[in-house]
Amino acid sequence: MKALVLLSSLGVIALLAEIFSFKKLLYPIVLLGLITAFVLNIFDWDTNHTYFKMMQYDNYAVAFTGVIIVVAFLWFIMAEGFFKEETNLTDHFALVLFALVGAVMMVSYNNMAMLFLGIEILSIPMYILAGSNKTDVSSNESAFKYLIMGAFATGFLLFGIALIYGATGSFDLSEIVNAVSSGTAAMSIFSVGVLLMLVGMAFKVSAAPFHFWAPDVYQGAPTMITAFMSTIVKTAAFAAFLRLFSTTFMEVSGVWMNVVWVMAALTLLVGNITAVVQTSTKRMLAYSSVAHAGYMLLALLAGNEYSNSAILFYAAAYSIGSIATFCIVHIISTAKNSDGVDSFNGLAKTNPFLAIVMTIALLSLAGIPPTAGFFAKYYIFTSAFVAGNVGLVLIAIIASLIGVYYYFRLIIAMYFKESIGTEAVPVESNHKLLLLFIAILIIAMGLFPDCVIKLL
Repeated sequence: MKALVLLSSLGVIALLAEIFSFKKLLYPIVLLGLITAFVLNIFDWDTNHTYFKMMQYDNYAVAFTGVIIVVAFLWFIMAEGFFKEETNLTDHFALVLFALVGAVMMVSYNNMAMLFLGIEILSIPMYILAGSNKTDVSSNESAFKYLIMGAFATGFLLFGIALIYGATGSFDLSEIVNAVSSGTAAMSIFSVGVLLMLVGMAFKVSAAPFHFWAPDVYQGAPTMITAFMSTIVKTAAFAAFLRLFSTTFMEVSGVWMNVVWVMAALTLLVGNITAVVQTSTKRMLAYSSVAHAGYMLLALLAGNEYSNSAILFYAAAYSIGSIATFCIVHIISTAKNSDGVDSFNGLAKTNPFLAIVMTIALLSLAGIPPTAGFFAKYYIFTSAFVAGNVGLVLIAIIASLIGVYYYFRLIIAMYFKESIGTEAVPVESNHKLLLLFIAILIIAMGLFPDCVIKLL
């Protein structure tokens, strides 16, 4: 809870920076604030506080909040140049910080009202940030599509919450569970509400067949904002998804399990197969993000003691790998004015450092040992296999092999194709340090996965 209050305070400070003319100090203040928020969050470990029956800070919430804050810190280092280019700098800082507030609320809610507030506090700034490049038609289109699709998803979500309230007489998660287990809930209405909420949450995590907004939004938005959406937003959405369905709705798992099974299989196959034919790196990574949502749905289906740890590790591994890839895509697209796969040709000769880090990040996303991504998929597959979803695990393995193909397209382009120009791609010092740290972290998490997996 202290971390949530501090992040909210940072958002307010960002708004006041314009009035009191300390914009130049805002960036170090935010970085220092995120470090402090992470430390305060650690102090909530094993406390299991419930605040006004609305927010619950158990170890689950603390662990996911920690991942979100760490990824946010890495993202701010990556996005320093993005903020420098903006004239309305304080507005961008405030929007990102308030989006983080929504993300933390989504991982720690104990009431349907707080879930809805968290989703909206996260989503509304993202609609604006997706269209923050006002001179780019693609960015404007991205924001418009994101807003319209997000509004539809919110409608499904609210309708589902209303039906669940009508069936149980409460927004509180524990009281909803009691109403269902005691038989006092109107089960027909409750089941429809659960399915409607499932549709709403599937939109938020870009799971097929509700993924169609993601490629256009990811490609049109500024690269830095795309990185934020594919990491922090997705982590928060899945943490909220898992908290709701693996606890509150587990009593009626027969209503939604088969639907999620089909959804996971579709997401894995559609995301990976469609990524193969993309020529734009950002669009390829967008479909890759859809595919990774399918892997995380496996842990949701498992519903066992491994699920929480599996999704936590997967979210952490996927997020740091994505931060590295999007950072390098931003560097290359800025230098060559293109984000196509061909723009990576010969990168190993013109900038070996970027090529090595990109290779490590791509190998992690593909699930190749000894990177963090390998154990992330291993734990996900294990949790699903133990739960008896053998068929879905086989589909996921096939999908992973397809994923290896399009990730290796970039690696082959970097090492085995000739670059059009011979000039070195310029890399800022903050990006060099960030990418070096992430590369080490990916390998370290692959070698010592227990450091994260044993948290939950």
